Amino acid sequence: MEKIILNNIEYEVIENNKETFNKEVIEHLYTSYFEPYDYILGDRAYGKIRLKGFCEKGNKNFNEINDSSNIKEYLNSYCAKECGYFILKKTIQN
Repeated sequence: MEKIILNNIEYEVIENNKETFNKEVIEHLYTSYFEPYDYILGDRAYGKIRLKGFCEKGNKNFNEINDSSNIKEYLNSYCAKECGYFILKKTIQN
């Protein structure tokens, strides 16, 4: 699995549907806003990539809207049909 460091936080690419993950693009889009999240979903449609953060239940920022068990449901409900996407999982916080 590919890994990436963003703001001293290590993430692992756990899914890369349609080869959507692009290291340079995520480095440009990533901000400290995403640091509390355990997962970052990037979906691509119409030539643009959107990012959304998700949490595991043990995370103090967890709520129903960002429940990581709902990532697939989010893709089906809020993303373009059959869009490309990637999922990053936080592995190590430096």
